[in-house]
Amino acid sequence: MPDHAVGTREQWLSARKELLAAEKEHMRRGDELARRRRELPWVPVETEYTFESADGTKTLADLFDDRSQLLVYHFMFGVGYRVDEQNPGCTGCSFVADHFDGVLPHLNGHGVTLVSESIAPLEELQAYAARMDWTFPWVSSLGSDFRYDFGAAFTDEEQKNGAEYNFKHEDKVAPQREGMSVFGTQDGVVYHTYSTYARGVEQLMGTFGFLDVAPLGRNEYEPGAWWHRHDEYEEAARQ
Repeated sequence: MPDHAVGTREQWLSARKELLAAEKEHMRRGDELARRRRELPWVPVETEYTFESADGTKTLADLFDDRSQLLVYHFMFGVGYRVDEQNPGCTGCSFVADHFDGVLPHLNGHGVTLVSESIAPLEELQAYAARMDWTFPWVSSLGSDFRYDFGAAFTDEEQKNGAEYNFKHEDKVAPQREGMSVFGTQDGVVYHTYSTYARGVEQLMGTFGFLDVAPLGRNEYEPGAWWHRHDEYEEAARQ
């Protein structure tokens, strides 16, 4: 624990009340952003995408599972942070996915389905999910243009010449990146309603909320440098 300023209870209380006002303003701004997010125009999805799931081939409409809203997390598999043959799931995406199972009952009870998709054979996704003790729905989009069309995977030509990621052009892009795309359905039509990428997926990572109120915060010299898969921390601590 590094040295830190020390003061009286009265000094702490004065500073805390000042911070509280800023926190409330931040929350109000967050509420306003959420309202604007809900007001984005919906765009009909005209392509018939298919996915391989534990229950067979499914369309995008099937992934809703009889609910009206669908969140699809673009999970990097076979590429990404600290990936090798023994650890094919991106470390960052694995960190995100650790938050999924706990929220599923609450999302489902509110008319929302959460699914992860990856460009990889279904059996490989299932094996990694078993290792991680995950039970959330995870489908394979291998052979589909879905992930490419929604800005989280890039062709060889795009990797060579640059492409749009996170709503801006990047001169150099990786084969895949993280992100989440959101869909709604109405009168039998599927609509694309929202997508977020890069640090936008931090809103899915509840761990950061806990760290941000801890004395040292995220305590990272480089964003993500401390991340490990949840079954790797004990080994990492011995190194």
